[in-house]
Amino acid sequence: MATPKPKPQPKAAIIIPHYNDPDRLTRCLEALSRNDLTGVEVLVVDNNSPQPPTDVQARFADTRFVVETEKGAAAARNRGVAETIAPLLFFIDADCVAADDWVTKAHEVAPTADLIGGRVDVFDETPPPRSGAEAFEAVFAFNFQNYIEVQGFTGSGNLVTTRKVFEDVGGFRGGVSEDLDWSTRAVSKGYRLIYRDDLVVSHPSRSDWAALRHKWLRLTQELFGVNGNTPRDRAKWALRALAMPISAVVHLPKVLGSDKLDGWGEKLRAAGTLFRLRFQRMIWMLRQAMGQSI
Repeated sequence: MATPKPKPQPKAAIIIPHYNDPDRLTRCLEALSRNDLTGVEVLVVDNNSPQPPTDVQARFADTRFVVETEKGAAAARNRGVAETIAPLLFFIDADCVAADDWVTKAHEVAPTADLIGGRVDVFDETPPPRSGAEAFEAVFAFNFQNYIEVQGFTGSGNLVTTRKVFEDVGGFRGGVSEDLDWSTRAVSKGYRLIYRDDLVVSHPSRSDWAALRHKWLRLTQELFGVNGNTPRDRAKWALRALAMPISAVVHLPKVLGSDKLDGWGEKLRAAGTLFRLRFQRMIWMLRQAMGQSI
């Protein structure tokens, strides 16, 4: 009997952290299946979901599923890297939808820099009209070009890098804003970070105030984790907190002039959410600066 040929080693690995969201994971994998996956390993790292995605796993037989019991997307992404030997690493989140040419573009852009962050478009999962949260997200969510070209970091929901870079920088760290922390560490080591508008995924907007509040509570906790905890750090954080209402006024023209919103109803709902969220963040940040939990 002939010995079966060993499978060729993958040139790239797509790493998808997942936790208890099988419908969106299915949508993510369906979108990836429309891409050219030649030489690419797709790896889902389930973060020990209470309901394991067994139905999804059965449907996508060519996708590899592993379980990471340590909680957090950072641990899941690190496990994904450890599970593959592919030299190229493509990161996407389970609730994202890749464009049909996302993998092809990822291969094209990989040689151009050490870290490449792409565009993240926002779409609504509910029928119109938009809620205040959806309208706010349509204007402000996922401005990766600003993150990369102005603030000097990128997210990991649409990220291309190499194993060599990842191993030199080290893994993602939990308990902080892991995207900001990891890409900032990479840039500080001299690695080049660029933005590519043609590397596109889409992400659903938060549909209501509760979901938007939960998102920003988590981000505020993570950002405080990388802020520092000295008295001087806390004082700077308090000043940033007090500037939150001012920032709402500064950003109001962006809302009112946005061509992403349909009519004055959506614009006014987005403006109301802008002020509500900035005042909420001010309260959270002041509590953090005083050593209180949020």
